[in-house]
Amino acid sequence: MTTKKYKRVHCKDGFSMSVQASSTNYCNPREDDAETYTEVEVGYPNQMEALIQEYCEDPSRPCSTVYGYVPATLVSLVITKHGGLVEGEVPNGVLLYDSASKAIIRNR
Repeated sequence: MTTKKYKRVHCKDGFSMSVQASSTNYCNPREDDAETYTEVEVGYPNQMEALIQEYCEDPSRPCSTVYGYVPATLVSLVITKHGGLVEGEVPNGVLLYDSASKAIIRNR
């Protein structure tokens, strides 16, 4: 089985980040195509985000590093804070909120 690479997340206000989960990423469970991930790896945000700063691998370079084992619920909050997802993909377990319909959108 090949490891899935999720497309970079782009939010309504211009914020973007990579959100990955697989057997080779800092996530939980650490496996490919899990039913639900409780923690995911965030990488290379285009601006500093205080909500995930404590997970930053290299705090001196917050936009040029990865953030390991970030709770999926926290990633959902970050995406919502920045106006919601306009482009990209997230692993199962990261819930997306659609403000227009006031509904939670799941990946599967």
